[in-house]
Formats: sequence, structure tokens, C-alpha cells
Amino acid sequence: MADIVGEWLEKYRTAWASNEPDDIRALFTEDATYAGSPFSTDPWRGHDAIVAGWIEHADAPGDYEFEGAPLAYADGIGFVQGQTKYSNGTTYANLWVIHFADDGRATSFVEWYMSPDT
Repeated sequence: MADIVGEWLEKYRTAWASNEPDDIRALFTEDATYAGSPFSTDPWRGHDAIVAGWIEHADAPGDYEFEGAPLAYADGIGFVQGQTKYSNGTTYANLWVIHFADDGRATSFVEWYMSPDT
């Protein structure tokens, strides 16, 4: 599996913990899209929208635990499988679909998640 997915995941984890705009921006190309679900009809588009959306929906450090790893990579598309447990007791299974630019930044990110109750 290409290291691109693992390296990107580590940077994502850093951005998730810091919620720093520069950490978030570093993950995505300037015209990237970020969809919080596969059914999103209005994904965040571009750095400004991604940073603003991320900050608006930010998880506070210590409010969650994430375990995840790269699942596959082919033809510029990477997949991450994980599980997020929040301090309020909510747990989600995660599947992330990431389209990569040649420089290792994401051009598209789509998050799929399910709770154990669904």
C-alpha cells in the first residue's frame, strides 16, 4: 500500500487534535472538496470553506479517541478504516475515501460513518 495514505492520515490526526487552520489547510489542495457524508449535496469547497466548516464542527481534544489505518490505495484514491469513540458514549465506524493530488494532498474527501445502532 502506498505510504501516501498513512502519511496523510497522520497529518489528519494532527489537524484533528490541533484544529489549527494551517494544519487543516495542509491536508487539501486549494480547490478540494470535503463531504461529511456520502449524501452531502453541498460539500465544503476550497481551503476557506474547509477550514471554516472544520472549525465550526471541531471536536475538542480529549473528547474522542480514534483508531484507524489505511485500508487500500489504487489509482490516486485512498481508503481509511477506523472507529471514533466520543466521551459522551457515541461510537462511529468510519470509512474515508480520499482522492489524492500528486503532491499528497487531498483533492476530495468523503466520510462514511455508521453507529452501532444502525
